[in-house]
Amino acid sequence: MKNPMTRRHLFGLIAVGSGMALAACNSASGPAATSDKNGAAPAPGAETSSPKRMLVYRDPQCGCCEAWADIARKAGYDVTVENRSDMAAVKTRYGVPGQLASCHTAVIGGYAIEGHVPMQHVARLLHDKPRDIRGIAVPGMPRGSPGMEMPDGSVDAFEVMAFGSDGKVSEFRA
Repeated sequence: MKNPMTRRHLFGLIAVGSGMALAACNSASGPAATSDKNGAAPAPGAETSSPKRMLVYRDPQCGCCEAWADIARKAGYDVTVENRSDMAAVKTRYGVPGQLASCHTAVIGGYAIEGHVPMQHVARLLHDKPRDIRGIAVPGMPRGSPGMEMPDGSVDAFEVMAFGSDGKVSEFRA
């Protein structure tokens, strides 16, 4: 019996492939935290009861995710990091489009924050609370973005993108 490839499966495969490509992250791993004794992820919205509480899902093999979480902590967010080997499922759960995938997905205030988004963009999102978007993202892992600082100071140009439940993607400015 053959199962046809659905759009969801295709996006999942793209996200998994992106995660494998992003495995070039530093393999240092930070502490893991889970929401319950079985390690199950909380229901969407459950982990965002406080506007300053942030849950960061990361692949346990990626060190830059912990660096981004530290930046969020320094910005005043109460950050919990959860190591997950099923990052494609996390991205699907929170509606992150495949073309915007990065190495980690954070959830705060009912929004998904994908990748190395600068904290001023997170603050604006939480202040403005736009209803027409599901989250914001910095696709890939651009050098010089928060958590991806380079010893030589090299920086790649990047944009912060907003994404909606309808699949619409647009630039998000702080």
